Amino acid sequence: MFQEFKLDNLEHFSKDLEALLNRQRKEIKSITDSNAVDYADVLKPLQDLDEELSLFFTPLSHLNSVMNSEETQKAYEASLPLLSKFSSEMAQNIALFKKIEAIKADSKEAKKVLEHEVRGFILSGVNLPEDKKKRLEEISLKLSELSNQFSQNLLDATNAYELIIEDEKDVEGMPQSDIDAAKEEIDGKTVYKFTLQFPSYVAYMTYGPNREYRKELSKAYATRAPENEEVIDQILALKYEKSQLLGFSSYAQYALETRDASHEDDVITFLNELADAALPQAKNELTELKAFALKTDDIEDLAGYDVGYYSEKLKKEKFDFDDTMTKPYFEQEKVLQGLLYIVSELFGVTFEPADIPTWHTCVKPFDIFEDGKLSGRIYFDLEARKEKRGGAWMNDWETHYVDSKGETHLPSAFIVCNFSPTTQNIPSLLRHDDVVTLFHEMGHAIHHLFGKCKERSVSGINGVAWDVVEFPSQFLENFAYEAAILKRFGFHYETGEPISDELMAKIKETKNFQAALGILRQVEFSLFDFVLHQDLYQGEEVQTLLDGIREKTSLLKPPSYNKFQHGFSHIFAGGYAAGYYSYKWAEVLSADAFFSCLDNESGFNKERAKGYKEYILASGGAIEMSELYEEWLGRKADVQSLIKLYEIA
Repeated sequence: MFQEFKLDNLEHFSKDLEALLNRQRKEIKSITDSNAVDYADVLKPLQDLDEELSLFFTPLSHLNSVMNSEETQKAYEASLPLLSKFSSEMAQNIALFKKIEAIKADSKEAKKVLEHEVRGFILSGVNLPEDKKKRLEEISLKLSELSNQFSQNLLDATNAYELIIEDEKDVEGMPQSDIDAAKEEIDGKTVYKFTLQFPSYVAYMTYGPNREYRKELSKAYATRAPENEEVIDQILALKYEKSQLLGFSSYAQYALETRDASHEDDVITFLNELADAALPQAKNELTELKAFALKTDDIEDLAGYDVGYYSEKLKKEKFDFDDTMTKPYFEQEKVLQGLLYIVSELFGVTFEPADIPTWHTCVKPFDIFEDGKLSGRIYFDLEARKEKRGGAWMNDWETHYVDSKGETHLPSAFIVCNFSPTTQNIPSLLRHDDVVTLFHEMGHAIHHLFGKCKERSVSGINGVAWDVVEFPSQFLENFAYEAAILKRFGFHYETGEPISDELMAKIKETKNFQAALGILRQVEFSLFDFVLHQDLYQGEEVQTLLDGIREKTSLLKPPSYNKFQHGFSHIFAGGYAAGYYSYKWAEVLSADAFFSCLDNESGFNKERAKGYKEYILASGGAIEMSELYEEWLGRKADVQSLIKLYEIA
C-alpha cells in the first residue's frame, strides 16, 4: 500500500534514475503519438508517471537534507541535470501540448488539472522558437545546480564554526538543558561548545550572558557563506532572463501568474500597509527595550546581538516569564503525542505507530486511520544533528489519488524539525516556540494527508497557489497558544506535574510581546524578496536595495558586515522567490479561520473544524482558495482578523 523508505542504490542512483526517465520518455511518446483524445487516456497516465518519479526521487532529495553526506551530495548533484533536462523536454513538447490543449474535461478537478497543465506549458515556453527553448532548458538546469550550491555552501559554513567557552560564568543563568547540551570534555577539561546550528545558536543569543560572545556568534551567523554572493548574482540574472524570454517584465510578474495575488502593486501595497500599521507600536517596543537595557546593564548602544537577550529579560520582568519556565513542561515525546491526539479529536482520525524502516533511529512513523480504514502515513524527524540542514519543513512523498487503473493511492509525508536532541541526562525538551513550529508543520502535513481529490495534480498540497499554501500551517499553529490545548500535553518531564493555569496564561499573554517589531522584520524580508525580483539587481545593488528597505523596516541599524541575503535560503534555495510575502498574505486567511473555529472552553469548535477539513483540506488545489473559503464560511476573510491576532492598536 505504501512505499518502503529505503535507499540502497546511492552509488548508481543517477543511472537508475536515467533508466526510469528513458522509460517514461517512451511512454509519454506513446501517449503523444496515440489517437487518444480523452482525459482518462492522456492526463490520467501522465499523472501516474509524475507519481512514479516522485516516489523514486523524493527519498534521495529528502536524505540529502536530513542525512547529508558526500554520497548523498554526489548522487543528488548527478541527478539534477537529468531531472532538469527531462523536465525541460516535457515542458516544451509541442505535440504533447497540442494533444492536452485539445482535451475536454468533465469534472471540476479534471478541468483544474487541464487548466494548470496548459498554463504550465505556456509558462515553460512551449510556444517559443527552438533557440529560446534551448536557452530555457539551460537556465532551468543551471538554476537547479545553483540552488543546491547555495544550500550546500550554507550548510558547510554552519557546520564549520564552533565557539568554545571555557569559563563557567559565561553560561551562568542559561537554561540547564542548554548548558548540558553544550557541555563537553576536552583534554580532561569541561568546556561549553556553541555552534551556528539553530538550537545552539538561539540558546546563546537568547540567554548567553557574555555580550562579546553574543557579538562573535552573531557576526559568524550573519557572515556565513560569503561565496553565496556570486551564487545570488547568477540566480537573479538567470531568473530575470527566464522571465524576459517568456514575455514578462520581471520574475515577480512571472511568479504571480500562479499565485492568489493578481498584481505586483497588490503585494507591495499590502506589505506597506502592514508596515505602516505596525510602525508606531514597533517604535514604542524598541524604545522600551533600549530603556530596559540601559537600566539593567548600562547599555547605551543596543545592538542586534543584544535584542534576543534583553527581550527575554524584559519579558521575564514584565510578565515574570521566560522560556526556561515552560521548557521542562514540553517534553518532545509528550508534545508529539498531544498533538496527534488533538488532530485526532479535531478531525476524526487516529494515529498508530508504524513498525517500518526509517532513515534514523529517532524518526517516528505513524499510520493514519479514518473511519477505521488506513488513510495515510506520517514520519516525524524532530531532533537536530550535524548531517541535517537547519530549519523546519514538511515534505510530501506519496499523494492521495485514483490512478489510471482505478486504484486509490494513499498519501504520506515527512515532518522535519531541529529541536534540542535527547542527551544521556535529559530528554529532548522544547521551547514554546518549538511547540508552535511543530503545530505549524503539522498544519502543512494534514493539508496534504487529508486531501481527497481523485486527480494527483490537484490533490493534497499539489496545485495549491504558493501564496496561500501557508494558510493551513498558520491556522493550526495558532492553537498552540490556547490553554485548553496546552494542558493536554504540558507535564513536567521529571515530576509529571501539570503546567499551571498561571504559566499557560503567561504564554498567551506574552504571545504578542514585540509583535510589531516581528511584523516589520517579516515585511522587510518580504519587500526585499519581491522588489529584488521586480528588476535585475547585481553585486552591491542587492545590498543597497536591502539597506533602502531597512530605512523603513529596521529600527535598529544592522552592522555593515551583516549579509543576511547570503543565508536567505527560502528564496535562493527553497522555492519562495518573489513569494516570501505569502506568509503574511496567507495569514489573513489563517487568522480569520482561527477566530471562526476558536472555542475558549475546548480550544476549538468541532463543527467548524469539520467544515474546515471538508472544504479547505480535502479539496487541495482543485478549487481556488478564496473560492473554497467563501464556500466554507459564506464570506471572504477579513484582513482585520490579522490585526486582531497581533493585538496591534
